[in-house]
Amino acid sequence: MIERALVGLGIALVIAFGAHRAGSLDRSGASAAVVVGTASMAAGWTWGVLLLLFFGTGTALSRWRAREKAARTGGVVAKGGTRDAAQVLANGGLYAATALAGAGPWALDWPASWTVAWSGAAAGAIAAATADTWATEIGTLARGAPRSLRGWRPVPAGTSGAVSTPGTLAMLGGAAFIALALVLAGRTRDAALGALAGGIAGAMADTLAGAAVQERRWCPECAVGTERAEHDCGARTERAGGVPGLGNDAVNVLCGAVGAVAGALAALAAARTG
Repeated sequence: MIERALVGLGIALVIAFGAHRAGSLDRSGASAAVVVGTASMAAGWTWGVLLLLFFGTGTALSRWRAREKAARTGGVVAKGGTRDAAQVLANGGLYAATALAGAGPWALDWPASWTVAWSGAAAGAIAAATADTWATEIGTLARGAPRSLRGWRPVPAGTSGAVSTPGTLAMLGGAAFIALALVLAGRTRDAALGALAGGIAGAMADTLAGAAVQERRWCPECAVGTERAEHDCGARTERAGGVPGLGNDAVNVLCGAVGAVAGALAALAAARTG
């Protein structure tokens, strides 16, 4: 494990530095990425590669037609395309923790079911983050306006708790992508099914929470919804609903947690059915 951790540290430092120079991560985000990357690689080569796949595809999709997406969501989303530490930890922190928890020397004497559960949890957590990221980046470019789960009315692109057909298909694709990667890596079908179930469940929970409990704000000058405390026009926004202070990062933590639980349960069920 120590050897993998040292290799992971080196890889994480190089990638985090490059991502910071490219504008994908700010300084805090780069620091958090080093921690998450090192922990994931220490847990096992497969877990480290899965994190790289998540980060690589997420970064590529965020840069794809970035100007168009920024124009569509600029006045809606609270943060731009440069990720900070809160975003990195919200998406990858739980994954790294679950992967590491199930791979340490302390796990050698665990019952087989515990190992299956922790592997399923890690697979579900990273699949949920991947599915949610793919859905967001691709759904933002949907031709029609997404529809909010609150009332099924059209809302601006980037609004939390809204869905579109391209975004939903991308969500399914993200979960399946991680499941396929696990199969190609030689992992058991338990972990792959955990990824598929966890990815879908986690991303759906993210959308539901975004609609039901995430804080919503309103710009009185522009008469539009937003996540920002101060709108692009310079006006201070007003709280329009949801739990005060509960932002997108907290919802992403919930996404990962639901993905981990669903992944563990699905992996255990698959193991029991043989």
